[in-house]
Amino acid sequence: MEHYSSLGLIWLVLCTWISCAAAFYLPGLAPISYCVTEKSTNPACLSKIDLFVNSLNSVESVIPYEYARFDFCVPPTDKTSPTENLGQVVVGERIRPSLYNITFKKDVTCKQLCAKEYKSGNAEDGKKLEFLRSGIALNYQNHWIIDNMPVTWCYEFTGEYRKYCSTGFPIGCHVTEDGQARDACVTSTKFNERGMHYIFNHVDIKIKYYDGSGEDWEGARLTSAEVKPKSIKHEKGKDLKCDDDLPAMGFPAEMKSDVYIAYTYSVQFLPETYPNQKWASRWDYILDSMPHTKIQWFSIMNSSVIVLFLSGMVALIMRRTLRKDIAPYNQMESVVCCQKTFRWKLVHGDVFRPPKNGMLLSVMLGCGTQTFITVFFTLVFACFGFLSPANRGALVTCSLVLFVCLGSPAGYVSARIYKMVGGDLWKTNTLLSAFLFPGLIFGIFFLLNCVLWSEGSSAAVPFTTLFTLLAMLFGISAPLTFLGAYLGFKKKPIMQPVRTNQTPRQIPYQRIYTRAAPGIIMGGVLPFGCIYIQLFFILNSIWSQLQDYHWWWRSFLTGGCTAVYFFLYSIHFFVTKLNITGTASTFLYFGYTLIMVLIFFLFTGTVGFFACFFFVRKIYSIVEVDDKGLNGELDGELDGEPDTQIKP
Repeated sequence: MEHYSSLGLIWLVLCTWISCAAAFYLPGLAPISYCVTEKSTNPACLSKIDLFVNSLNSVESVIPYEYARFDFCVPPTDKTSPTENLGQVVVGERIRPSLYNITFKKDVTCKQLCAKEYKSGNAEDGKKLEFLRSGIALNYQNHWIIDNMPVTWCYEFTGEYRKYCSTGFPIGCHVTEDGQARDACVTSTKFNERGMHYIFNHVDIKIKYYDGSGEDWEGARLTSAEVKPKSIKHEKGKDLKCDDDLPAMGFPAEMKSDVYIAYTYSVQFLPETYPNQKWASRWDYILDSMPHTKIQWFSIMNSSVIVLFLSGMVALIMRRTLRKDIAPYNQMESVVCCQKTFRWKLVHGDVFRPPKNGMLLSVMLGCGTQTFITVFFTLVFACFGFLSPANRGALVTCSLVLFVCLGSPAGYVSARIYKMVGGDLWKTNTLLSAFLFPGLIFGIFFLLNCVLWSEGSSAAVPFTTLFTLLAMLFGISAPLTFLGAYLGFKKKPIMQPVRTNQTPRQIPYQRIYTRAAPGIIMGGVLPFGCIYIQLFFILNSIWSQLQDYHWWWRSFLTGGCTAVYFFLYSIHFFVTKLNITGTASTFLYFGYTLIMVLIFFLFTGTVGFFACFFFVRKIYSIVEVDDKGLNGELDGELDGEPDTQIKP
């Protein structure tokens, strides 16, 4: 009765929490109303619209840079930047204020933001212009933010009548020495001079809003912000003009004369033309314009169908096979006569024999369990809407906090597995569980961070943040891991359904496709192809009918082998799909990929191991084995001569 009362109380608390969450806006996602200053009497209704700039990145280089690094127009250093959370700092988001002066419903036409002049004989100006030229050649993209939503660059597909909206827009484009227009230079015929780098120094900003007339709130809410970049050559000392027919602003690879660049902008406010396009659905037009959305949904559905079909087929085959094995066994008075028939019973005295390197296996399973629970709860929070893209950095912050707070399951699982396999070095096991793989990942991350520091990238994590991560590891994760290990070692060992013989049974000859290495390699193909871990039950069917009791490492490595295919595919993707240049960018690409592969290896390997572990325990718990029957007969056989009747 008390049990059901506790469940009812927990359910009541959850329902109350969900209802409260539905009654209020999530953090960082509350709408902001904008009003014309002269007509508003509500001080909470804003008139100034802030435009923030984020770090610039490129598909041809994995090194992001801050906005000011390209010598664009930046405000004074005393202007306050938005507060960045832990996730934003780790992933390299650097949101900074800008000089753009935007007021609600106040259109602006060809207004100068600032002007930059580069002298041909000045070495410092030459470096700045060279860095800008390099950014244009690598197709670096601006990422702007208005009202906590991305400023999009929308354009039509070639030969199609639909619009694609990107959350970034290029800083410029260039024409090669042989006259080939690259990147955005293909959009206009005025980009035609060979060896020229053109900069988009003018932007037309179009902001749409939804009027709050008839609503219970005053003012208007922004529904979209689009930008159209242009390259316009402004003459120094002359009136500003921003017409499309003006020549483009370009500069050659070699600085032979002074270069003058004037940055200008225009702003236009438009009421929302679609009546159903409101604030809550203002991100939909970005998602709907993605060119591969339908393909992605088809891939998800295809993977789901494959998983359900193959899982059901394997479950049916295993059920029929086991029932066929167990039915005659339960009807026979003597079990000796059926030893040659039911081969999976021949290894009952060795199937739970402790594996080699049990310490490392238990540590990997503990860290894999920690990763699995972290992924699970991260997905739960994402489903509740807490990790919305509008709440920047929330995904990484949530993952880091959950991981360090889930040290207890890692220590507990590691201790229980290590104690089950007969280990007695509990102090070493606890320390390795707390620091081995988190320390390895942090070491790789620190090495990559050093490369980013040397390149002056905005993605370089500050020393204070690295100290924070170490403090979380030593101050939160490690003590919780010690607590979990203490509870795990304190409990009694896991009792197996069958006891282990003193003498190991001789493993018969196996064909090449049933051995460990080929089985592991083949076993990782299906989960990799279908993405889902449920397919590991297919891998169990490969092992379950063999007389090889070394299943501990094999079950872990078979699931973890999916990460090997992931790494091989990342190499293929790097060679065939990416145009990344530079040693530092290549090193960073494979470094970050190695971190993902290591985490994925622990995740899939742990899921595979426990799927196999509980499956094996279920198999050997189905039939009640008499200690004086099957155990006694096989123990006597194994203590004497090996079973020579078993043939390949």
